[in-house]
Amino acid sequence: MDFIRVFKTLGDETRLRIVNILLQGKTPLCVCEMTDVLELPQYHISRHLMILKTSGLVEPKRDGTWIYYHISPETSKCVDDLLDVIQKHFKQQFPDDVKRLKKRLAKREKGKCVIGFAQNAG
Repeated sequence: MDFIRVFKTLGDETRLRIVNILLQGKTPLCVCEMTDVLELPQYHISRHLMILKTSGLVEPKRDGTWIYYHISPETSKCVDDLLDVIQKHFKQQFPDDVKRLKKRLAKREKGKCVIGFAQNAG
């Protein structure tokens, strides 16, 4: 994993917030959960997920019609250390994200998102 590329990728607040909620939640998240937690539009989240995926930080996993994103297990020791810093310190920087994440994860059934975008719109 290219350490310079990782730093460039994490040089954006939205991408840092996405990585932070993936770390804080300790579980893969779908895009609709991320849009609720970060209060950003779906296209905005998807664009930043693509950048995170290209850098090797985030991986998708399909589960039926849902795609869940998680931190890549293939990160290097240096990147793992950086992710530890994000997990410890960004929780305080984005406390509302963490609160919304806990509320959103509580809506899951059997550990899976069941809401999607259509019901979120109201």
